[in-house]
Amino acid sequence: MTMFSKACEYAIKATIYIAQQSYAGNRVNVKEVAASVAAPVAFTAKILQQLCREGIMESARGKMGGFFIDEEKQKHFKIYDVVRIIDGLGVFTKCGLGLHECSGDNPCPVHDDFKIVRENLILMTQKYSFYELAQKTEHGLAWLK
Repeated sequence: MTMFSKACEYAIKATIYIAQQSYAGNRVNVKEVAASVAAPVAFTAKILQQLCREGIMESARGKMGGFFIDEEKQKHFKIYDVVRIIDGLGVFTKCGLGLHECSGDNPCPVHDDFKIVRENLILMTQKYSFYELAQKTEHGLAWLK
């Protein structure tokens, strides 16, 4: 079971990859990003356009063009920001069993346990900046494939 949609997973991995490439001074095209995260090109293009509109990354046209994230943005944005943009905040707030009326007063059978999972997910997605995640992959401490 995955917590995020496939689009969100691709978006997170693509953002880490682009941050890593940007740190190295490279701009990358959509085909390269799609290949790096094993995603369809058209789907990747749509995701990257959305992330550009929301200010996570930038793109430039032309021979020296491509997608990039400046260091300040890499240090500012976290996985939480990408999840919010692509999937919305429901993964952090909704019932673990999908019930509409789940709450502390009207709990589903897994409410108390899932509340802990949601809280830990929020902490994990807000813990590292894309700069830190890119550094982990750059130094071989983590992988995207």
